[in-house]
Amino acid sequence: MLSQKSRHALHAMLFLARRGASATAAEIAQSESIPRKFLEQILSQLRMRGLVVGKRGPSGGYVLSRDPAQISFAEVLRAIDGPLALAPCASRTEYRPCPDCRSVEECEIRPVLIAVRDATAARLEGTSLAQAVASRLPEFPL
Repeated sequence: MLSQKSRHALHAMLFLARRGASATAAEIAQSESIPRKFLEQILSQLRMRGLVVGKRGPSGGYVLSRDPAQISFAEVLRAIDGPLALAPCASRTEYRPCPDCRSVEECEIRPVLIAVRDATAARLEGTSLAQAVASRLPEFPL
């Protein structure tokens, strides 16, 4: 399930993609109905992960670190919530056996979770902020 924090992060990133210029946390918060303090924490995480750049001064604020066509939904979600997998045993980046796992090799759940992760990752990695702003989502087979 998508966390509230990730949902807010996506809305903030899409706001910056639409704007094409710097925006303050207050402007983003007001436009996207995100509590400002919560948004500041999110923007800090996005900045640390290299997805936004903070600028100081009178024309300061936040801007995307790259062209919106080069930033995927997957990058934003991973920056906020970590791996896309539903369970640690299905993660490519942070694999570990589930705490109650008897045998990773014999698990009947893991192959399904890996398939879900692959399908989810394909959609999220294949969708850029620019595509979402333009409402031109890529076609994916079901």
